[in-house]
Amino acid sequence: MKRERRVAATDEKRNRRFSTMEKGARRQEQNNNLLTVMAERGQKRRAEETEEQRNRGLSDMAQRGRERKAEETEEQRNSRLSDMAQRSQERRVKESKEQMNGRLVTQDVSRDLKE
Repeated sequence: MKRERRVAATDEKRNRRFSTMEKGARRQEQNNNLLTVMAERGQKRRAEETEEQRNRGLSDMAQRGRERKAEETEEQRNSRLSDMAQRSQERRVKESKEQMNGRLVTQDVSRDLKE
């Protein structure tokens, strides 16, 4: 009798776990479907966008960036620049010799063009 109750309780727990997992999987699938629809809408909007509209959007983004930088404190600026330098160092550690050589050649060409 006790064993049967334990088995029934174990089965019930297992069924609840599976049910919870199923709900999570369904929710994840719904989220993925929504993200797909949103991505498709964005692609369609960009495809229909004229060059003038695109340029205006880029100009607006640049203006917001300039305003944000103008409002930042010296401490915020130093923190932002420090973060940029840190990311750059991390990228350079990860880059292969071919990537590094390509980057250095690009820098040399850029420097030559300025002279």
